[in-house]
Amino acid sequence: MKGNYKFLLLALLIAFASCSFTNKTFDDPDKDKLLIQLITYVLDNGHFDPQDIDDDFSEHVFEDYLNQLDPFKRYFYASDIEEFGAFKNELDDQIKAYNLSFFNLTHERLLQRIEESKKIYAEILDKPFDFTRQETYSADYEKLEYVKSKREMKERWRQQLKFSTIANYDDAVSQRDSDLSNGVLPEGVLSAQNEKPKSNGDKSLAELEKEARDVTKRSLDELYDFIDDRQRKDWFAVYVNAIVEEFDPHTFYFAPEDKDRFDVAMSGNFEGIGARLQKRMDAIMVNEIISGGPAWRANELEVGDQILKVRQEKEEEATNVVGMRLDDAIKLIKGPKGTTVVLTLKKVDGTIEDISITRDIVELEETYAKSSTVIKDDKTFGVINLPKFYVDFENYNKRNAASDIKQEIIRLKQEGIEGLVLDLRNNGGGSLQTVVDIAGLFIEDGPIVQVRETGQPKEVLKDKDKSIVWDGPLVIMVNELSASASEILAAAMQDYKRAIVIGSKQTYGKGTVQNVLDLNRLVRNNSNGDLGALKFTTQKFYRVNGGSTQLEGVKSDVIVPDRYSYIDIGEKDQENPLPWDKIDAVDYELWGNYFDYDTTIQRSKARMAANEQLKLIDDNARWVKKIRDREMYSLNYDEYKKQMELNEEEAKRFEKLSEYKTNLTFNSLPYEIELMAQDSVLKEKRDRWHQSLAKDVYVEEALNVLNDLKMTYAIKNKVANVKN
Repeated sequence: MKGNYKFLLLALLIAFASCSFTNKTFDDPDKDKLLIQLITYVLDNGHFDPQDIDDDFSEHVFEDYLNQLDPFKRYFYASDIEEFGAFKNELDDQIKAYNLSFFNLTHERLLQRIEESKKIYAEILDKPFDFTRQETYSADYEKLEYVKSKREMKERWRQQLKFSTIANYDDAVSQRDSDLSNGVLPEGVLSAQNEKPKSNGDKSLAELEKEARDVTKRSLDELYDFIDDRQRKDWFAVYVNAIVEEFDPHTFYFAPEDKDRFDVAMSGNFEGIGARLQKRMDAIMVNEIISGGPAWRANELEVGDQILKVRQEKEEEATNVVGMRLDDAIKLIKGPKGTTVVLTLKKVDGTIEDISITRDIVELEETYAKSSTVIKDDKTFGVINLPKFYVDFENYNKRNAASDIKQEIIRLKQEGIEGLVLDLRNNGGGSLQTVVDIAGLFIEDGPIVQVRETGQPKEVLKDKDKSIVWDGPLVIMVNELSASASEILAAAMQDYKRAIVIGSKQTYGKGTVQNVLDLNRLVRNNSNGDLGALKFTTQKFYRVNGGSTQLEGVKSDVIVPDRYSYIDIGEKDQENPLPWDKIDAVDYELWGNYFDYDTTIQRSKARMAANEQLKLIDDNARWVKKIRDREMYSLNYDEYKKQMELNEEEAKRFEKLSEYKTNLTFNSLPYEIELMAQDSVLKEKRDRWHQSLAKDVYVEEALNVLNDLKMTYAIKNKVANVKN
């Protein structure tokens, strides 16, 4: 895989060199034009399924881009759309000519309409809503027409704001009624002991309505603060992605800051102070301290602290970050391992102080594999949760999913486990190489996945290491959000009959491979600053049996209902997905250690069919689907309240879902127990995980399957001994 990508990159570099693409390609060296040129060239020459950039392509870009800019149709007027419509079938020509006329027009008009909308929402929220009025609200935004006048625009905003506010109003009224019914005294009424009142229980409906509008306004103010922070380059990235996403759902342009975040997500670590920040109005606030990071170790920075200034250790002048874009402030605070940053803080108690933090490698613990032991029927089993197939793309030898899984299995074997559950639920994928390495931990050797790119012979990625780290019973858990690399691993283990797959009817259905290309590598003498990166689909992968996982995903051996059962969230529900297809199978040998693989599956299906908790989960999933599909809402409070009460009444029968509990106890491994002695945050995270496992009906059944598989192992080995 890595070799193929290097070959592709080399081909693109040679092509660009022959075209003499430099920063001086244009008379007007415009970064945006350069980006369009680079991206369209790469996609035309490197994408698995290049698209014809024609009138049809133009029309789709036009519609998708405007939908992204104004999804609720509360900025643009019908006259704007009519004016923009002149470009509807011209964007293909503009893209080929690197012409930005359409983007410039829509961008300037959007900024104008956003400024106008600030006055509209402030004016509307300055006056009370009449919740006795009979009117309804449609949440089906796709069917809305663009408004034709300022009066219609104001009415659209009024309805949308009233819809937001009625929910806040209902919360306030419900809280007041709850306080009163629980004996909380209204303001101005003294108790028998002359104590001060506990609550404003006597607020009038008018006061509660005013508070509800204030909550709506604060939310919008924060949204617009974020919007105001966006620069032209941020809006241009939206336009670029409207173009590239026409190729397939996973082709995406990363602006420089987005590429940094992608790298952090994939590697699970970064160099910095170990704090998550958010912007509240003009303030840069600390909203989480990452366990084990430099800020956590220094124990001076607190959640709620406001960062006023940032100074590098060797600089005399500090930079004021109040009012600065969050991304720009983060750039100042992050930095190489071993360097020191000085932060001027407004502490939670209002005091001002400077603190120094030496930057270090910050590991995002929740990204990494974690394991636990559990005893069932006098047998010890292991559970490993893998959130994603993480890797450091710059250095595969650094910490990655495969090496971590191997280490966890070795540790679990030391605890005497007799079966293993690998939980890939909600795992969206990651590095393809780590999948091959992880699969190799469970089989002697052989093909794991087939990979094909346009115009090239297929490549078979194999496990060549004959050693097996775990040869015992194996169950893999998946759901509708298990995608890409998760599907490769589940499919390979299923095809080999090495594991039983338990989960949703099918997994996500992403059977494509993407590579990330740093666009800066394609331009000589670049003086335009960081150009970002392009993630684009270069290959499709196939199971060893020849079938693609694209669209169809992996069908579970044992299907269990979950909350996503009736919700459209898979690859087949995305726009522009690549089609399913099939290629020739490769030679591989089935796993021979199970005596009765099929009977184990039938036993599990029988248990599932009789499980009352799963029946209730299925009913809940159907109900959630019904709620999600609802489009019309009453803006009359009495009717709104009546519908909410009906929903709450119906929801009561699903309260038992959260009450479900097994008799299983999950425990951390010895090495982690030692870490938790010095890290209370890690202990709290593991305790929460273990509690959720103990309430998880899917994990319970996975352990039942392991128990059945363990028996087939025993029978198989007994038969083998008799023959010997």
